[in-house]
Amino acid sequence: MPERLHKMLAQAGLGSRREMEELIRGGKVTVNGQVAEIGAQIEDDDLVKVNGRPVRFRAASKLPKILLYHKPEGEIVSRDDPEKRESVFDVLPQIRGGKWIAVGRLDFNTSGLLIFTTSGELANHLMHPRFEVEREYAVRTRGELTPDQLQQLRQGIEMDDGPASFESLVDEGGEGSNHWYRGVLKEGRNREVRRMFEAMGLTVSRLMRVRFGILRLPSRVKRGRWLELEPAEVVEVLNWAGIPLPEAPRQGEGRKAAPVVDKQSAERKSRSQPPRSARVTKKTPFRQSAKK
Repeated sequence: MPERLHKMLAQAGLGSRREMEELIRGGKVTVNGQVAEIGAQIEDDDLVKVNGRPVRFRAASKLPKILLYHKPEGEIVSRDDPEKRESVFDVLPQIRGGKWIAVGRLDFNTSGLLIFTTSGELANHLMHPRFEVEREYAVRTRGELTPDQLQQLRQGIEMDDGPASFESLVDEGGEGSNHWYRGVLKEGRNREVRRMFEAMGLTVSRLMRVRFGILRLPSRVKRGRWLELEPAEVVEVLNWAGIPLPEAPRQGEGRKAAPVVDKQSAERKSRSQPPRSARVTKKTPFRQSAKK
């Protein structure tokens, strides 16, 4: 059965669907020797090349990979940076026949959960606005919102790029001039959380993403470290996203598992990379095991 070219390239782990469309537009993809066009479809026996190199599509039986990374402040979410700053991609494990696709971005001065996957389809589901996947943040501000301002941010305010609102915004208290909030959004516009608080006259002094959809940043994964999900957890994520499994799960892959959101998962040993240098993690009032 014919499949859309950009979808197949994304599933092969070469990037998100949007990135694959840009490659096709740029004339960098050929099918059977002919430059491909947007909307092209391919069959199983077609020869597809990207930048002159043949693409080996994944076997249908192979589960994609999902990796959770605890991004520290001071790293960029890009492979190319003219300023040569440290990148989140510098510490990720190498994979053969594909690459890690970053699910969304975090600003240079924002820390917390970054999801990486080899599945363009899953990345598209998590990032596309129409799926309204929740992003939860721990927000520290200089100063405190009034009750009226809290209500405004929940109901929605008008910003330069359109209306914006928190799905939920909870006052978590604080000491001195520092105050903590927990906020949930269903979109990922550039610097949206910071801009919403700035509209209320408050400066965000620390911002940390703690959850993306059903995936929560485990407390054991320290700054600059990563954790790859087990096959059972990958199956759970695909089921939640409504993405068909590559095949019937092998023994042990279909059991019930809550991806890094319950106590059982916290007992598993973290397969993680050490950070580049020792970092001090300050405590926040947020429970990493908070209910979805």
